[in-house]
Amino acid sequence: MEPQRRWLNPAQPQTLQIAVMLLYLSAAFGLFGMLVRGSLFPALVLIVAAQAAGAYGIANERRWGYWLALAAALLPFVLAFLLTGNPILAGDPLSLLFQIALVALLVHPQSRDYRRIWFR
Repeated sequence: MEPQRRWLNPAQPQTLQIAVMLLYLSAAFGLFGMLVRGSLFPALVLIVAAQAAGAYGIANERRWGYWLALAAALLPFVLAFLLTGNPILAGDPLSLLFQIALVALLVHPQSRDYRRIWFR
């Protein structure tokens, strides 16, 4: 019998549930933004794919999903720093708020403890 796959996992702590939802939302907005602009930059495609895959991995309690989601959450800061030298002033304030919240949710002690104990 194959294990059940899910998009959201209500058994996880609230911090991880919200992080998964933010990852899916960020991936959807990123994809929508690329389609509206008509430009598919490889770095942005990579971030969107990593956000969606990381969220799915976390929902299914996979270690690779957690680490991929954390990398996808930090990658916009790294790219903004490399391009502008100041990741805080590089984007709009609302996007920055969501990025900071996502990183905070993923590195929260409750999220890390749950990952350490339950993720395969």
